[in-house]
Amino acid sequence: MKKQLQYYLNAGLNSYAILFFSQNKILGILLFVVSMFNLTAGVSGLISAGFSIALVTILGFDKEDIKLGLYSFNSLLLGIGFGTFYNFNYAFWFWLFASTLLCIMLSVNLKALFAKYALPTLSVPFIITFWIVLIAVNGYAGMGLMQKSSYVIFELNTSGPSHFTQLCRFFDDLNMSPYLALFFRSVSAVLFQNSVLAGIIISIGFFIHSRIGFSLLVIGFIVACLINHLTGTYPEGISNYHLGANFMMVSCAIGGFFLIPSWRSYLWAVIAIPFTFLLVNGLSRILGLYNLPVFSMPFCFATIGLLYFFMLRQKPGKLQLTPLQNYSPETNLYQFVNGKERLKDLRYLNLSLPFMGAWTVSQGYEGLITHKGEWSQALDFVLKDLDNKTYQLPGIKPEDYFCFNKPVLAVADGTVQEVISHLDDNVIGQVNLQENWGNTIVIKHADNLYSKVSHLKKHSAKVKAGDFVMQGEIIAKCGNSGRSPEPHLHFQAQITPFIGSKTLAYPFAYFVNEQNQLQNFEIPKEGETIQSPDINAYLKHAFNFQPGYQAKIKGENGQQETWEVFTDSLNYNYFYCHENQAVAYFISNTHTFYFTRFYGSKKSLLYHFYQSAYKINFSAHPVNDVYATDSESFKPSIWLQDLISPFFTYIKTIYSNVSILQGDGLIVKVGVKDKIFGRDKKIFDAEIKISNKGINDLELQYKNKKVKIKWETDLS
Repeated sequence: MKKQLQYYLNAGLNSYAILFFSQNKILGILLFVVSMFNLTAGVSGLISAGFSIALVTILGFDKEDIKLGLYSFNSLLLGIGFGTFYNFNYAFWFWLFASTLLCIMLSVNLKALFAKYALPTLSVPFIITFWIVLIAVNGYAGMGLMQKSSYVIFELNTSGPSHFTQLCRFFDDLNMSPYLALFFRSVSAVLFQNSVLAGIIISIGFFIHSRIGFSLLVIGFIVACLINHLTGTYPEGISNYHLGANFMMVSCAIGGFFLIPSWRSYLWAVIAIPFTFLLVNGLSRILGLYNLPVFSMPFCFATIGLLYFFMLRQKPGKLQLTPLQNYSPETNLYQFVNGKERLKDLRYLNLSLPFMGAWTVSQGYEGLITHKGEWSQALDFVLKDLDNKTYQLPGIKPEDYFCFNKPVLAVADGTVQEVISHLDDNVIGQVNLQENWGNTIVIKHADNLYSKVSHLKKHSAKVKAGDFVMQGEIIAKCGNSGRSPEPHLHFQAQITPFIGSKTLAYPFAYFVNEQNQLQNFEIPKEGETIQSPDINAYLKHAFNFQPGYQAKIKGENGQQETWEVFTDSLNYNYFYCHENQAVAYFISNTHTFYFTRFYGSKKSLLYHFYQSAYKINFSAHPVNDVYATDSESFKPSIWLQDLISPFFTYIKTIYSNVSILQGDGLIVKVGVKDKIFGRDKKIFDAEIKISNKGINDLELQYKNKKVKIKWETDLS
């Protein structure tokens, strides 16, 4: 019962918050309170939204979408609109429920239709439904509905001068700048109101939710007023409803919600305003022929049209659409920037090195010898001794060279496409220009991704076309065929299966350089000596969390949690805490375990584990990483950073760890600090203790408290 109430409460509050592109509960509560300023509108909006949530839940629609308010916010707007336009009577409730059903149907169907193009429905279902209602009412003697004398205005119960009425009038009559008052009235217009107090409350809530979003509301307001002043489009001033529901919302949607916030998105937020002016003016004239208000349709046209326009680009460049919606411009930005550096597992196939041991890059990308033009993004590898020589004396035949006859490995799973293995190995100093690539193997790893190794030893190929090979499988031996004056291994990635295809810049997933530094998804440089990292069995076993893994975790204060690993519909793995529903997504590959996202209570033991085991290298190499800035917690200390983050960031939270052998196990020592304008501020230290059985316990030391967590039982 408690979970059901929580479900309906979350869905209800999100129905309000999502009107401002949010899932923030504080903003949702404030919007609910403000909607009740006009009691008839507020009550009818609440009932319509509640009816929608209950209906789509009973009918079995996606509960995650329901909880987000995606099926109910249009019904909320419809109910508020009904209460603003019409007085309560029996016909009011009858037609409200009938139109809410229509709105729900349109919300579900249009969401499914628009989703095929990755587009939002915005308030289109509400607008269409209300237009139908207005057309029907105007054509059939009102259908029993009693229209109020005015609409799209702020209305109070004027039966008596209540304290609340006096308070609202006090704010309306405050001696403030007319533009400031117009701004607050415009913000309140999203809820069909015209109140300074309502606008102030909504603005405070929205600022708490998003500094970026609020700044874009201000920009949209200023630009719209400036354009109107310069063009004289509306001599008596822009309607506060058009300002709030169209111009300001377009600026917010384009500048910070559907695009990753940056100076480029802010520029488009400004460009979208004159575009929206045309839509407001044109649609108002067309709809005026049918006595229909334009509502927020210009906002919907402009936003959906621009988003689809951006989606059609072949090369998005630096103006990026939001790939995963977090319902917060700050979170969208911080997660995008952080993920761009950390989530390379999701962008690249994990290619391992094509050899065993430590080899040197004798010619890198854009090499001066043969790596030029369409074939510039390739690598040549050789083996060297301690004297930096590639051969043993006398060095006059291929067998004298250290890399000759050494195994060549498949860099990833795939299907062999081409094999040439009959060409002779060259005499040292001579080359075969007729068969430039020499003995070669091409393997397909994915659509538009192939690897090619060349200059292989004659008859050394161990595979044939059509064979499936596994990553690390020996496929041939290094040789000296083709255009190769001395033995070496040529490697390149390419997008087509043909020998001689142009090269493709593509990183190796993990390798260790001469300084014993672990490199992640990098392209080795000419002159670098690199090798595959060795795996620490303790770390690999301890963090080998597969779907179905379960464990009971206990804190020193008696707090207990049961964690289980699941896989979602997109094949991403995550921990789920059964007690508090916290979720922590992670990636675990051959060389590394790392967390990607946490959802839920920051007081959960799972959150402490997420913070401490943010990234673990199975090779036991030290880790230096960066957390995505946490903008979802109430942290006024980072509000300035949030405000300027589309242009500049000065706060970074740094994660580091080292693995130390101790007795029959090891300890991962963790340090986390904030770096603010280059100055360090320690957040916490932690130790993860590991034995041959896995993780034993975790201890975190904050400034004022210590947290101890013990793995009590492994249930898997």
